[in-house]
Amino acid sequence: MNLRLFVALDPPDSVRRRLAAIQAELRKLAGRHADEVRWAVPEGIHLTLQFLGAVPEERLPALEGAIAAAAAASRPLALEVKGAGGFPSARRPRVVWAGVEGDRPALAGLVADLGRRLAPLGYTPDERPFSPHLTLGRAREGRGAPGLGGALAQASASDPVPWRADALVLVRSHLSPAGARYEALRRFGLGSTAPEV
Repeated sequence: MNLRLFVALDPPDSVRRRLAAIQAELRKLAGRHADEVRWAVPEGIHLTLQFLGAVPEERLPALEGAIAAAAAASRPLALEVKGAGGFPSARRPRVVWAGVEGDRPALAGLVADLGRRLAPLGYTPDERPFSPHLTLGRAREGRGAPGLGGALAQASASDPVPWRADALVLVRSHLSPAGARYEALRRFGLGSTAPEV
């Protein structure tokens, strides 16, 4: 059986509450244009470090070994959620996001190391430069959500929320017509040689 997997950092509850507040603020500021976006459930928001795709179950031990090695070689990261924006632009976002600041050089180093360890197993990292963000929602139409531009500009001035990222998480994505549901399969403590259950 194949499992749809990715590696992520999981924000703590305090950050999830702030993300829910940012979503509520954006909805209020955008008014009727808020309906142009399919908003993410705050409990499912995560910082994706590498998407793995469909992984045969028998490949899990090698995969977990590579993730554990990358986690052990890193250390906990002092991050913060700050600002809001959109891809490809805030004027016509297809993806609405909250920004991630703080120890970004160490975060980029962790992502690069993870990619190097997973590549020999056939999981090549994304060729685009790593741009850390937390996805708050996606436009319902391919043309984007132009009505959110002003709301994003106002929401980007909000106070930062600190976040101590201390584990890599191997996540399984369950797809359904109602949207994706995420299941944390295993946690790997940053700077630790023992995986968490």
